Amino acid sequence: MIFETLDTYGHEQVVFCHNKDAGLKAIIAIHNTVLGPALGGTRMWPYKSEAEALNDVLRLSRGMTYKNAVAGLNIGGGKAVIIGDPATDKSEALFRAFGQFVESLGGRYITAEDVGIDVNDMEYVYRETEYVTGVHQVHGGSGDPSPFTAYGTLQGLMATLNKKYGDEDVGKYSYAVQGLGHVGMEYVKLLKERGAKIFVTDINAKLVDKAVNEYGAEAVGLDEIYDVPADVYSPCALGGTVNEQTLPRLKARVICGAANNQLANNAIGDEVARRGILYAPDYAVNAGGVMNVALELDGYNRERAMRMMRTIYHNLTRIYEISDREGVPTYQAADRLAEERITTIGKLKLPLGRSQPRFQGRIRGH
Repeated sequence: MIFETLDTYGHEQVVFCHNKDAGLKAIIAIHNTVLGPALGGTRMWPYKSEAEALNDVLRLSRGMTYKNAVAGLNIGGGKAVIIGDPATDKSEALFRAFGQFVESLGGRYITAEDVGIDVNDMEYVYRETEYVTGVHQVHGGSGDPSPFTAYGTLQGLMATLNKKYGDEDVGKYSYAVQGLGHVGMEYVKLLKERGAKIFVTDINAKLVDKAVNEYGAEAVGLDEIYDVPADVYSPCALGGTVNEQTLPRLKARVICGAANNQLANNAIGDEVARRGILYAPDYAVNAGGVMNVALELDGYNRERAMRMMRTIYHNLTRIYEISDREGVPTYQAADRLAEERITTIGKLKLPLGRSQPRFQGRIRGH
């Protein structure tokens, strides 16, 4: 069944990583390396089953291929998941064991932070392998990518508002922000700086309190976020929140947020379009983080990173043009843009293995 699934998703390689002494159970999925080595973060999550973890890493890694392609990066798509509770199961041994598995792939997969992982965890991974991004600035890295993901999301939002309403005045509109993690909270901060009305929710009450007290947001219940009278629904937590149950409840005419895999399935994407709701394809919107860490391969420069974030605006504009021209929902238009670049550039590039990542300017810690 696994190979059948890989045929469906188009993966090149899936690696199951196990170290009993370190308590490591992880899966690394390399989806596509046509444009370059597979880059994508590692997620730590208490999955209910190994099948659930495998399904998540396969979906996420495929999404990274499309995200990196649309972002104009010379890297392919991959992802990793570690099965465990990030609140209780982290250890130096676990992350160093994981780093050894990453190293064993010889640069085919380059990792970074994702849900449940922070820059301190990456320090341990970095002790075992060069193939890690998002390391601390003292090593020549870029640190936490969350602020860049949030800033890139803002760029995507402005392009989407311009398409839907004909202006980019973020402060004129109201937002239902679901999820106040590193990216979600930074996104709320950016919205507040522009004078926006913000509704927020999160499973963590302390984060909700912070958004209310520091950014003037209005707190709503976890399930109530779908019913608030906001212009924009911004999912910034886990995926699949736009589904058969929630879509009929949304008042928003725009869906634009930082979460991955926001649409439960393609049929939902079709229904979103039919209802006249403008969906900003998630992997085009939230590419700021991966754009930022990808610069570490050539030697990190913050000014160059901020300039790259602004290309997200233009990428969304191109997607909307394809959608209008070809009469397809925006999620399909984004896929077509990605697939076209992979096909075109793939014909020009040598097979992976002839050239490896550079990591210029990287300082090794001891």
